[in-house]
Amino acid sequence: MSVANDEDIPQVERKTVTDFCYLLDKSKQLFNGLRDLPQYGQKQWQSYFGRTFDVYTKLWKFQQQHRQVLDNRYGLKRWQIGEIASKIGQLYYHYYLRTSETSYLNEAFSFYSAIRQRSYYSQVTKEDRPELVVKKLRYYARFIVVCLLLNKMDVVKDLVKELSDEIEDYTHRFNTEDQLEWNLVLQEVAAFIEADPVMVLNDDNTIVIISNRLAEGTGPLLEQGMVVGQLMLADALIIGNCNNQVKFSELTIDMFRMLQALEREPMNLTSQMNKPGLQDPSEKPTKRENPHKYLLYKPTFSQLYTFLAASFKELPANSALLIYLSATGVFPTGRSDYEGPYDFGGVLTNSNRDVVNGDAIHKRNQTYKEMHCLHPGDLYPFTRKPLFIIVDSSNSVAYKNFTNLFGQPLVCLLSPTAYPKAFQDHSQRGSLFTLFLNNPLMAFLFISGLSSMRKGLWEKCQDHLRKINRDIAQLLTHSRSIDQAFLQFFGDEFLRLLLTRFIFCSATLRMHKSFKETRNYPETYPSLPRDEMVENLHLQKQILELASILDVRNLFLETTMDEY
Repeated sequence: MSVANDEDIPQVERKTVTDFCYLLDKSKQLFNGLRDLPQYGQKQWQSYFGRTFDVYTKLWKFQQQHRQVLDNRYGLKRWQIGEIASKIGQLYYHYYLRTSETSYLNEAFSFYSAIRQRSYYSQVTKEDRPELVVKKLRYYARFIVVCLLLNKMDVVKDLVKELSDEIEDYTHRFNTEDQLEWNLVLQEVAAFIEADPVMVLNDDNTIVIISNRLAEGTGPLLEQGMVVGQLMLADALIIGNCNNQVKFSELTIDMFRMLQALEREPMNLTSQMNKPGLQDPSEKPTKRENPHKYLLYKPTFSQLYTFLAASFKELPANSALLIYLSATGVFPTGRSDYEGPYDFGGVLTNSNRDVVNGDAIHKRNQTYKEMHCLHPGDLYPFTRKPLFIIVDSSNSVAYKNFTNLFGQPLVCLLSPTAYPKAFQDHSQRGSLFTLFLNNPLMAFLFISGLSSMRKGLWEKCQDHLRKINRDIAQLLTHSRSIDQAFLQFFGDEFLRLLLTRFIFCSATLRMHKSFKETRNYPETYPSLPRDEMVENLHLQKQILELASILDVRNLFLETTMDEY
């Protein structure tokens, strides 16, 4: 926008416009520089983010204080105010990605929501500029991601409808080539919303929004007499490379579910710090932080190893690193006389097109190992520090062939490698194993053939499941034959919940009549004592009681209960 060229403009107003232009240019320059920051490593980016926030804080307040002058003398449009608010929303969202602090999602939501409520982008359609409409469409897509992460499904549905109308209008008016891309965005988010296999309903048939983040009282508490390690989960790599799985914005449904299992319920920073308006992310909430996370969608081996090395390097003392792998299985190509950590295959990493020739050579000679694969041996160097691995893959058992070389705590939770036919069709909507780790009751209902449930019954089942979790915690901590690695990790709230959910999953699938084969069951490295854990009679009795509450006991094997 050009400044009104008028000799009569007062000096004060002229300075206001000049100052605004300076702040606007500076903010754009800093914002564009964000993409040049390294994506890994937790230290290098913080000061740059701080400077960017400072400038945007000043810019936002400045346009609020001088709106009339800027309207008259600069010709400030409402969509330009919307652009500033959108950039601030993006800053908060990226700060969440960098820190894993869920409270910043609330701040991003506040700014995105204000844009919609104040109709900042409403006049864009009157301007004959397709690039402005694309800004509006991208704003909608970003807003949807934040709402999905905050489980604001009602808002998501409204936004999808609005976005659909905007895309239709955009493609009709401008006859653009990106129509298919935008329609794909709509399809992806629609599939994402419908991924949960069970609906919980209020009495008026409205859907209850279920949050799967860690809240007070969610997980089993450590009780007197439980001797566990002091390790804390500090860092996590969440990796998604499954073919044909529901995704939205570089988040597969499995990644989405696992990241929520590693976060606390978000708090509102504004209400917590009693400061209205823009919040400085450097002011941390007082509550214990979430573990830091890297979300890697279809990474190459090089990318995965780079992020893994960065996490390993920055891992604090007395802390654990978690690696979650949701990926297509890669199986060994030939038999080997010596079976080492590169002879069992692993999970797929993304292959760049520039190594096609290497692939061709590799396929001709079966004595070579698969290049685009994360083999168990690739993780050996990182077992020098406490490592907690979850593998959800058709070749998860490759990671059972581990050797603990350095004596540090090491646990692998491994998914079933195959599911009964009745449950295979659901794989596009996310893995059953990851669903058990994220929302065990929903997974239990799904394998019981239930697709909807009243809220009252859901809450009754959740109470029973909490009791089961407490009992599992007792079993695990009082076992005399369990490997100490499990107890080393059990002191951390997140890992404790994952371990209890894993044992519940394993015990449940062993009792379900449809799950008959060994490959239908999860496994661990080191092995868990089966009689004391996943085939414990008391635990089996509790699972049958849960099935009875739901009137699906006939789907599960009865056990001998004489001692009860």
